[in-house]
Amino acid sequence: MKKLLTLFFAVLIAGTARPQSQDSLYRFSLKQAIDFALQNQKDVLNAQLDAEISDAQVKEIVGIGLPQLSGSLDVKDFEKIPTQFIPDFISPSVYGILFNENVIPRKELNNSGVFPVQFGTRWNATAGLTASQLLFDPTYLLGVKATKTVRELSQKNVKRTRIETAVNVSKAYYNVLLLQERKKVIAANVERIQKLKDDTKALYDNGFVEKLDLDRVTVLYNNITTENDKFDRLLALSSQVFLFQIGANSAARVELTDSLNASEIKNTVVPIDKTDPSKRIEYSLLKTQEKLQQYNVKRYVDGYYPNLVAYGSLSTSAQRNKFDFFDSDQKWYPTGVVGATLNVPIFDGFQKAAKIRQQKLALRKIENELVNFEQAINLDINSNRNALIDALSALDIQDKNLTLANDIYRTSKLKYDQGVGSNLEVLDAETSLKEAQANYFNALYDATVARINLDKALGNLNY
Repeated sequence: MKKLLTLFFAVLIAGTARPQSQDSLYRFSLKQAIDFALQNQKDVLNAQLDAEISDAQVKEIVGIGLPQLSGSLDVKDFEKIPTQFIPDFISPSVYGILFNENVIPRKELNNSGVFPVQFGTRWNATAGLTASQLLFDPTYLLGVKATKTVRELSQKNVKRTRIETAVNVSKAYYNVLLLQERKKVIAANVERIQKLKDDTKALYDNGFVEKLDLDRVTVLYNNITTENDKFDRLLALSSQVFLFQIGANSAARVELTDSLNASEIKNTVVPIDKTDPSKRIEYSLLKTQEKLQQYNVKRYVDGYYPNLVAYGSLSTSAQRNKFDFFDSDQKWYPTGVVGATLNVPIFDGFQKAAKIRQQKLALRKIENELVNFEQAINLDINSNRNALIDALSALDIQDKNLTLANDIYRTSKLKYDQGVGSNLEVLDAETSLKEAQANYFNALYDATVARINLDKALGNLNY
């Protein structure tokens, strides 16, 4: 029963967390979207797999210093026993006696000096057990010491990927929110132009305006309905991009539960934090790489020291003319050996010296990258800070322009309704209003993105 309940809840959670059908509906706040992406986004998953691969490699390095034990069993069936040649020491002795005893007349012996023989049996078996243990190796000890830094590097790489993913998801989330708000405005524009078109049609039918006035409004209405249709497709595409960014099925539907707080964005306080490179994950990664490279240099330096390995083996063998190795009455003949090998580097043609120089030069490259990053981070922060200031200033101006454009449109429409204004003034005001709306939403998005980019540059994002 307990296993059944566990399976039930596992299926329930899996179905809730990752709906994959086209009819599925995702409902996300920004935080939920980021959390979902950190669990499902491809780049994050691959970074975590790389970290697991790194952990496995660390265990492989540690395993070098543990006892090594192996067993073997070898069985051979000699269909033809190997033939060997040995010196012919028999013929000279035998013939010499015969010659000396005058049994046969003396003559010159004509032989090759060797004759073929076959040693051994048809069946041979050997079973053995071999063990070895690394007793001393400075490079191994250094490698074990460096494993902690290797793990640290892999985890920091995961963190960097998580931060980049969170930034991309945030931008995609706000982009969909802004497009949704703009869609509401366009829908209102369509409704307003529809009413203007209907009113103008009524005036034309009653002879109060010319057909030219009705045609102008009709053209504007056709254009804005076309724009509305295009915007529907753009919004659908933006939703698919957002779902892709979080690692979800892009064919599903999405509903964003957060709302766009324009006032909060307008009132953003531009931070004046001092530059602190250590807050940036990229800087931390470089420092870790520097530490690993220092270990790498020392690894080749330690290669000048000797290493000591102990070993031992125990084996037993048997030779049979038939396959009866499991016959307890037949003997097996054991062999055992223990020993140690001391490897002392003497001269390697200056190979290690060349390798040490290569690694030291690689270390200098990382040190140069650290210095360059410390200089670049100031430029990055100042650039993003200025971008945010400019974006907030532009947003303030576009907000005022939008207010003015709305006032101009209302005034032009009022004058037109009262018969003291022209149809052309209303259409010009409508065009200006649409442009002001587009500029306002673009400025709002630019300010949102600039704020995210500055937080990233300052190292304030942690995931």
